[in-house]
Amino acid sequence: MTGQPEPISDTARRALEQELDGLREERAKVASTLRDVDYEGDRADQADELERSNDLGHLDARISEIMLRLRQADEAGPPSGDVVGVGSTVTVRFSDGTSQTMQIGEVAEPLDRTEVTEDSPLGRALLGRGVGDSVAYQTPDGQARATVVSLGKG
Repeated sequence: MTGQPEPISDTARRALEQELDGLREERAKVASTLRDVDYEGDRADQADELERSNDLGHLDARISEIMLRLRQADEAGPPSGDVVGVGSTVTVRFSDGTSQTMQIGEVAEPLDRTEVTEDSPLGRALLGRGVGDSVAYQTPDGQARATVVSLGKG
């Protein structure tokens, strides 16, 4: 990431929103188990209370992190239609003649073969490129090439 607010792919937005919903539910459950501050139990009770309080802090931190990223994505607006960036949907043709449409994202969802992360070899090669540009990138089998066929918004 550049430090500036960047767009986010639709897939990544949905994943973050789902994670946020889950975290909020978990936070509500944990918060409901915390006792009044004046409660005095044995050391085991106090240790358990402290652990739940720490869990609450971790949940709050992740919730804040996700909310910040979603706000930044809103500030950044949609991805550029001129060059490949985070949030872009790009169709590339590989040197073997096959084509694939994918989204450039910050984090790939497990088993989502249409999401390419910005820091992967192909993702790095595509960033800043436009339609018609050819890129070279490293794979486990050696160097590969691809050409940007079309570019759209996520």
